Amino acid sequence: MPTRKRRAPLKGKPLAEYKKKRDFTKTGEPAGRAVRSRSKGRLQFVVQKHDATNLHFDLRLELDGIMKSWAVPKGPSYDPKAKRLAMEVEDHPIEYNKFEGTIPEGEYGAGTVMLWDRGTYEAEDGGGVESLREGYERGDLKIVLHGERLQGGWVLVRMKRPGRPQWLLIKHRDEFAQVDLDVAKEITTSVTTNRTMDEIAEDVSSGSKRPKRPAPRRAATRRPRRPRSQRSN
Repeated sequence: MPTRKRRAPLKGKPLAEYKKKRDFTKTGEPAGRAVRSRSKGRLQFVVQKHDATNLHFDLRLELDGIMKSWAVPKGPSYDPKAKRLAMEVEDHPIEYNKFEGTIPEGEYGAGTVMLWDRGTYEAEDGGGVESLREGYERGDLKIVLHGERLQGGWVLVRMKRPGRPQWLLIKHRDEFAQVDLDVAKEITTSVTTNRTMDEIAEDVSSGSKRPKRPAPRRAATRRPRRPRSQRSN
């Protein structure tokens, strides 16, 4: 079996664009810093629901000490036929994984931010960080998510378009794929505080009385629904 070529960490000034866009005397977002890249252990991922100029979901994957980030207008989908646009945005600090709150008016990205999902992720082929770097650089990033709401295999595919990189987020066909579940619309509360977007905007304390929505069950364990005409009264 050929040995995978060792790749250097992704180049550039980490977080320079992130910091340039924000005034940390006004926003509660973390200033953060790049940390040493981890070569062992599972890496973190988060999905944040962000009601800014337009409501969208931000997918963030830990890689080389920062969070590579994509804005997904329609949110993730468990349907393998759904190709969700994912626009690459500036890298974020790992500390951003805990941010939930409201970015004040007049600041970049002003609006409410919800921690919608969190967990760990890994390269689909088991190749670790080297495989993730290679996939990112190639524009074909195959990953497995171990989240509280998102699970299984996914791929980010970079499109050949001018300007800022645009990708497609696609669910792989596996035991977690479900064509009849719009997870972004059905699950509307924070994964950490169980609050709605309105409650976060109003700074309401934890919605502990509301039952949490877990990750969808594997499709193989779900019973198919009978037609209405066959149901007993």
